[in-house]
Amino acid sequence: MKKTFLLIISLVLVISLAACSGGSKIDVTGGVKIEQVSDMKGTVRVALAGWQLDNGIDALTGNPTIGLNEYLDKTFKIMYPNIKLEVYQIPWENVKAKQSAMLLSGDADIFYTAGAFASQWYQEGLLRDLDDLIAKDKTFDPSTYLEGIMNNSYSTKSPDGTKQFGIPVALGRRMVVYDKKLFEDWGVEALSEKPTVQEILEKAKKMTGKNPKTGEDNFGLHWSGNSLNGSTFVAITLAFGAKGAEGTLKDNKSIKWHLNSPEMVNVMEWLKEASKLPPAGFVNGQGAENFGLEKNNIAIALDSSGGSAMSEYRTKKNKDNLDRFEPVMNVGPKGEGWVAVDPFIMAKKAKDVDASWEVMKFLTSYMTQKYMYEMFSNTPTLKNADFVTAEDKFTKKALAIADVGHSELMDEANPFFMSDIIPAVNGFISQAASGNAPDIQKFLNDLQARAEKWSANLK
Repeated sequence: MKKTFLLIISLVLVISLAACSGGSKIDVTGGVKIEQVSDMKGTVRVALAGWQLDNGIDALTGNPTIGLNEYLDKTFKIMYPNIKLEVYQIPWENVKAKQSAMLLSGDADIFYTAGAFASQWYQEGLLRDLDDLIAKDKTFDPSTYLEGIMNNSYSTKSPDGTKQFGIPVALGRRMVVYDKKLFEDWGVEALSEKPTVQEILEKAKKMTGKNPKTGEDNFGLHWSGNSLNGSTFVAITLAFGAKGAEGTLKDNKSIKWHLNSPEMVNVMEWLKEASKLPPAGFVNGQGAENFGLEKNNIAIALDSSGGSAMSEYRTKKNKDNLDRFEPVMNVGPKGEGWVAVDPFIMAKKAKDVDASWEVMKFLTSYMTQKYMYEMFSNTPTLKNADFVTAEDKFTKKALAIADVGHSELMDEANPFFMSDIIPAVNGFISQAASGNAPDIQKFLNDLQARAEKWSANLK
């Protein structure tokens, strides 16, 4: 009788967990039996940018979400019962200032943050290298993570590429996505799996104007014309082989700038021509509110996440709409583009390095990435992310792009890129969209002179 009662209770608990996870077939532990793995003692202070700590409701799907606190209770605290966690959640709006202060004061041991911040803090000497911890830990396998971001990103590697300071845990999704219905309406051949910038421009021009079937205004192209990190600009520079600069971020003073090269002229010529095709609001990052939805009127979106189409599917299970929007690779030679990487990093002043490493491993693990994908649609950083659903073609494409990714000096980790190049390029795009593009060679010559002066003035 007692066994029967316990069986009934167990079944009720399983059903309850399934309900809490929005109908998922697995529970918050990822379907893995959780057991103690270490009796290590310690206290680790964790500063997280934007993670949801408490249970709640997904704003897009309406499904219940399990917050990090419950996840940790059912996993980490069983695996490491003697490691105490002090978790601080910091809104993205003021995360750099807050986490910078915590690094300087020694108030936290490990951080989840934006890749650009991590790279800057490393160059300021605020972060700890992880190579010795990785080398002596036989349970940690660096090859678990995508090669392109584990070993070739300024968000995880030192400027000279010799030291590992971050473990990637989340990606931004940036790919080319096109609307198959609009292509069919206009009688235009579908995009290649690895489209060139020339192909995109040619086909986008053919689909700008009155739709021949619906009579509605269509726009051949869209990207965010005021992007803070210039992700589309970076992808276009890769496509044209325009390096922009040579050297290392370890020695900004010695960077050799090539911002007025013939290849960069080609980049700006392309942007000038392409700026005529999106809706006017693109210069302010607007105009694509319906992309991924039934009322869409844009044929091709650059650096798109596919988020609207995927959210529509999760909410309404509308397979027709999901099939309508197709992702392909980005425009670099191997299909690469700029890949946003958010890592975990360890403070130089971490109080308990060994315990902090165990926590960092756990929070970047397969199990935690699976939890974050299923609860919050985070894009994982793993080679074998087999928990990504069959329908989620956008995440799968983002993983393929990340695997061939690499960092160049045209990157948000480059201070001059962020402070001068991106504002200048965004200004150029805005002028080009209104038909008043400046002379390209003069524009680039001025930018080159500013870059050289910036490097020369460094100490």
